[in-house]
This record gives sequence, C-alpha cells and structure tokens, in this order.
Amino acid sequence: MSKYLKIIPLAVSLLVLSSCAKVGSDRWCANMKEKPKGEWTMEDATNFTKHCIKF
Repeated sequence: MSKYLKIIPLAVSLLVLSSCAKVGSDRWCANMKEKPKGEWTMEDATNFTKHCIKF
C-alpha cells in the first residue's frame, strides 16, 4: 500500500506538468513523442501533425 502512496503523487505531478505545455511548443511535442500513440486523441494527432512535423 505504501508503494502506491509514493507513486500516485509522482504520477499526478507528471500529468500536471505535462498538461502545462502550450500546444505546439517544443516541450509539448517532446511530451507527445513520449506518450503512447494509443493514448492520443484525434485532436492530439492533428495538433502534433500541424505543429511538430516539419516538412
């Protein structure tokens, strides 16, 4: 039980910090590259393509 009590605040902190990045910023793009593709929303995929892929 105590193991979960240590992990939960860490996970919440990571979610809060990753959600603070502005869509299209270098930090946001890096976070999206690390996030499993199965967890992306359609909006995430559209924004990633629009802002992070350079042609």
